[in-house]
Amino acid sequence: MLRKLGFLGVVLVSLVGLAQAPIEITVWWHTGQPSELAVITAIVEEFNAKQKEIRVKLVNIPEAEYTAQVRAAGLAGKLPDVLDLDGPTMANFVWNGWLIPLDPYLTDEFLSDFLPSIIAQGTYPPDGKIYALGQVDSGLAIWGNRKYLEKAGIRIPTSVNDAWTLAEFEDALRKLAALPEVKWPLDLKLSYGVGEWFTYGFSPIIQAFGGDLIDRTTWKAEGTLDSAASVLGMTLLQYWIKQGWVVPASAGDDAFYGKKTAALAWVGHWMYGPHKEGLGDDLVLIPMPKLGAGCRAATGMGTWAWGITSTSKHPDAAWKFVEYLLQPEQILRLSNANGAVPARKSAIAMSPLYKPGAMLNIYAQQLETIAIPRPVFPGYPTITSAFAEAVQNIVAGADVYEELHKAALKIDQDIKENEGYPPFGK
Repeated sequence: MLRKLGFLGVVLVSLVGLAQAPIEITVWWHTGQPSELAVITAIVEEFNAKQKEIRVKLVNIPEAEYTAQVRAAGLAGKLPDVLDLDGPTMANFVWNGWLIPLDPYLTDEFLSDFLPSIIAQGTYPPDGKIYALGQVDSGLAIWGNRKYLEKAGIRIPTSVNDAWTLAEFEDALRKLAALPEVKWPLDLKLSYGVGEWFTYGFSPIIQAFGGDLIDRTTWKAEGTLDSAASVLGMTLLQYWIKQGWVVPASAGDDAFYGKKTAALAWVGHWMYGPHKEGLGDDLVLIPMPKLGAGCRAATGMGTWAWGITSTSKHPDAAWKFVEYLLQPEQILRLSNANGAVPARKSAIAMSPLYKPGAMLNIYAQQLETIAIPRPVFPGYPTITSAFAEAVQNIVAGADVYEELHKAALKIDQDIKENEGYPPFGK
């Protein structure tokens, strides 16, 4: 009898232990900047220490290999519970059935605190559901050297509402080019080379004129990417280069903040650190110019976000961790580490860099007003590679319409080969 009681005691203790064992979820993270990794690692450790129900296992994967590894795991049915994913890849992941909608966990009050750009990036057009939310967003604007601008007698805009018109912008480029200190008035970061930067950085030019990378209703590129509006935008880019106003790729990355042979830099928030170190109090941030008809401006946006996979056995536990990541305090930690725009308005209001009146507030203003997400479409990898190739050739002097038309045909061929990526276009 005593033996039986002893055995039952062991069983009961074991059952209690099993009942109290935490749920383990695996989280994949792209290993970006060391400062970002330090913050995410600390957040995971703190989350694990604060409660006993869920244990997060963080897996760091080099950024260059990350998306390829996600695709391989998705095809093999071996995805983790939570994915860190680059915004433009989300539609393809949803189309492949690898993510679940977050809507059951979201309230109107919660969503109302997010930048509209974050909501747009995370929403899948066919069903209108949200599949990913980011802690931060990105921004595209123009950095300026105050000393050069003032010497040339150029007005310095301070908000989206008083941005330069196209005439003012080109007048500024002419005046800056005349300064003996300035070799090229504008750095477009051509030194970044062919890749996502060409789409992120230059598609806002065609969008300002009313063009786009693809028609977002019919999901066809021909007639939109090679439209008169898109051709006008890329012709403008080519004109700036032909005028000798743009830093060539061969001149490297530091013409604006290092050598100071460029007066303006058309680039994102991620250059704040080097720019501030190089120019100090002479550094100013200028909104995107109103290039298009009707004085329209556009800006690039979008970055890494969090989603829950369809293979997760513990989606509720996964959401509790994602929800923790999306708290304003955690968002601020990441924003302060990598300089990106906080995704929530309440976090922006607390940010020393992005709150109203702060150095980088223009990025936040633009994300609420003129940001256009890159197409949320499964065929986006082909869209961006085709457009980037067209931009490279246009920069080199090729015929603008022919290059955009070739890119449009390449995109539409990919769509045709994938039977329209249903349910898109239906």
